[in-house]
Amino acid sequence: MTVVVGYLAGKSGTAPLHLAAGAARTMGTSLTVATIVPRPWTFPSPARVDAEYAAWADQLAADSAKEAQREIEAMAEPMEVLFHSHAHRSVSGGLIQVVEELDADVLVLGSSANGQLGQVVVGSTADRLLHSSPVPVAIAPRGYRGPRGGRLTRITCGYPGTPESVNVVRRVAALSERLEVPLRVITFAVRGRTMYPPEVGLHAEDSILAAWESQAAEMLAQLRTDGVVSDDVDLQVVSGNGWDQAIDDAEWRDGEILALGTSPRSDIAHVFLGSRGTKILRVSPVPVLVLPG
Repeated sequence: MTVVVGYLAGKSGTAPLHLAAGAARTMGTSLTVATIVPRPWTFPSPARVDAEYAAWADQLAADSAKEAQREIEAMAEPMEVLFHSHAHRSVSGGLIQVVEELDADVLVLGSSANGQLGQVVVGSTADRLLHSSPVPVAIAPRGYRGPRGGRLTRITCGYPGTPESVNVVRRVAALSERLEVPLRVITFAVRGRTMYPPEVGLHAEDSILAAWESQAAEMLAQLRTDGVVSDDVDLQVVSGNGWDQAIDDAEWRDGEILALGTSPRSDIAHVFLGSRGTKILRVSPVPVLVLPG
């Protein structure tokens, strides 16, 4: 078992290395840095061209391993690190083959370079892997430097209260026990800009939101009553005027990770309540772990 992190020199930044190292230390397992080099389409080509391509691919893998090793060695605590290069026509397909070959616990990726620092931005490769990876996928925010103590400190599980999400909470609870880190289960009650017609009025909005918060608290309490979570698990309802405020008010710890679940036929937009689940990813100040359906 190992934590696999996809890494390519000069492309993804060092954020996924820091997240993967923290995850591997917390799990007590090794870290495997996987570099996927492009495999050319099969067609007759001069031997010189083939040799040049092979030399380029070997150099790319070597540069990636060297860069990753330098970054990991600068971290506070030494750990077992393996380097693995794999040729494939797509990065996502190659990473899936690597995690299956190595029987990985989790696959760690970085955010797209198009996002702002501190944001979790799902690029095209991560998007494909979120829907096809056989293992959980963790995505580091841009610029993430890892927990100060070197290990994960808490897992927060997003719970929208749907029947299928109860199983997600069970899986995350089992993970927190395995990692020996505290678990928090949280439900967000968000007042959107177009939540109610203007004629409803703010007082009525407040009353409706308060009723939803009460209902959400009952749903969370039911998890404990049904034995889904233990008595020491923190259950919270967090509200806000928009996702940004709700996420900010959740009081995140250094070293925390947010866990989401997907169903086999859904996408990331349906992880949370309503249709704004993608905003959770964009405003999350901590890494996001997505469990496959």
